[in-house]
Amino acid sequence: MAMRAALREAQRASEQNEVPVGAVVVHRGRIISRAHNQPLHLQDPTAHAEILALRRAGRKLGNYRLTDCTLYVTIEPCVMCAGAIVHARLRRLVYGARDPKAGACGSAIMVLNHPRLNFRVEITSGVLASACGAALQEFFLRRRAKPQRTRFSTPA
Repeated sequence: MAMRAALREAQRASEQNEVPVGAVVVHRGRIISRAHNQPLHLQDPTAHAEILALRRAGRKLGNYRLTDCTLYVTIEPCVMCAGAIVHARLRRLVYGARDPKAGACGSAIMVLNHPRLNFRVEITSGVLASACGAALQEFFLRRRAKPQRTRFSTPA
């Protein structure tokens, strides 16, 4: 299942101390690209799982328009990623957990399928939502449990 593949990508992000978000792009029933969050590793604020997966899918298909593709992602896309989905003319989005703070599919703001846009994306939410949400919760619980050093900290 594609969402399970996205969850595996999220696990890879977590292992690299990145926020555990994973994404895969499916074309005609086959996964053609997969990615996980890498803004820290790549030192790139646009290196979200969705953006990286869309870029790879575009290169694989030789076209930035991904009209016959479905994006599976573990969390509701942010504004930047929703914008990329619109520009890619993605047919369908499937996501796991809602993001009430930054979700751009209606949780925090509505970018996808906004009435002023001339393009519509079929959206399915809540797929493996518990597992997707748990991956994020566990990551942030671990992160908060570690002592955080700041540039003003003195070594012990």
